[in-house]
Amino acid sequence: MSTEQTYQGKERRRHRMYLTRNTEYHFRDGVCVAVRDRKTGTWLPSHLALERRLTGGVRLLKNGTAIPVLEAPNVGEALYFAEEEGRELITSKLCGVARPEKRLVSQYPC
Repeated sequence: MSTEQTYQGKERRRHRMYLTRNTEYHFRDGVCVAVRDRKTGTWLPSHLALERRLTGGVRLLKNGTAIPVLEAPNVGEALYFAEEEGRELITSKLCGVARPEKRLVSQYPC
């Protein structure tokens, strides 16, 4: 068993990356710090998700019903950002959740 599978203490990693078909959403401590287009690798400096805290996810059922969840979203769910001095934002469905490489974290535009 790897250390990752056996460690049961508090999660200490600060960065997480959520992947949709076209976009990467990069988070530090639950706040979106960078958004990047997956096809071009270009950072998107004016994306609505930037500097917003992730509220939870949206589970999309086969019948089209969307159910909000307050936990971190999983593959097949969408990211949900609640209304904060702007508008709420729901992304397309996630196709992956990962920890970004250090090299990528060092390239964040902010």
